[in-house]
Amino acid sequence: MQNNSEVVFVLQGLNDSLTNRQMYFAFALMSYLFTIFVNLTLIITVCLERTLHEPIYIFLCNLCFNGICGASSFYPKLLHGLLADSNVITYAGCLTQIFVVYCYVFCELTSLTVMAYDRYLAICKPLQYPMLMPVQRVALLLLLTWCFSLLETIIGNILTARLPLCRRHINKIFCTNWEVVKLSCVNTNGSSIYSLVLIFSHSSQIGLILVSYIYLVQATLRLASSRKKFVQTCVPHLATLLIFASSLMFDSIYARYGGGGTHQLLQNLLAAEFLVVPPLINPIIYGINLHQIRSRIIHNFSHKPRWFSQKHHTCDKCKL
Repeated sequence: MQNNSEVVFVLQGLNDSLTNRQMYFAFALMSYLFTIFVNLTLIITVCLERTLHEPIYIFLCNLCFNGICGASSFYPKLLHGLLADSNVITYAGCLTQIFVVYCYVFCELTSLTVMAYDRYLAICKPLQYPMLMPVQRVALLLLLTWCFSLLETIIGNILTARLPLCRRHINKIFCTNWEVVKLSCVNTNGSSIYSLVLIFSHSSQIGLILVSYIYLVQATLRLASSRKKFVQTCVPHLATLLIFASSLMFDSIYARYGGGGTHQLLQNLLAAEFLVVPPLINPIIYGINLHQIRSRIIHNFSHKPRWFSQKHHTCDKCKL
């Protein structure tokens, strides 16, 4: 048994031919660039448009920023591995990837919980909403979201880092906490208990979201004026939650009960779904459903920038 800092893990998820790996590289690169593009487009649109400086759009920007972090924890190492002769990662690099991946997961769930709370106040208590959700409370909720997520991730990483390892082959295309824990040669009860704590914590968050939606549906049925707001802001939020929860569930179930006879490409798709699909789909769902964001994005892409128009006008004067 050697010092963990000297361990180099072998990621066994990329055993295809060179031709296949080059094809996967092109597809992964386009997917990563498009993910960054759609998330940055939404973030920049909200930041530049003063009328969008409202809690729901600020929380949405936070969700998109977290999506960029999640995608960036996965794609760069994948792209490097697809071009390298052997797909390996150092112990420190593996723990770093685990940290960013799990921080993304925890922040995503917590952000969706905060957004559900915001929608509950906006629809069920519209008159008190400006007082209940001032800028200071928005900032506090964002701070708590990241602090809570970072704390959960740090504790998990410490529990994993203290485990001595006897093996170094990971049957995935990226590092996860469960895969590293399985390589340990000692008792892992501490990590198992903490996993149960995390499951309870985030199951409670999902429960809070569902309870808020019960009140939201009741308010929508009672007040016709709330239906449009529900469709525009709550339906994409619910779709985002379902996509993320199902992606995470597929990975968790497969990691523990998946069969070794499954095709390698399917294994990789199931494993990486929660890092690929939600960051790509979330800004598209919100961009399509939220009229204010959709109209601003269309306006920005269909009109020439102001500086370009001014420069062109000045040049026309020069010709005269």
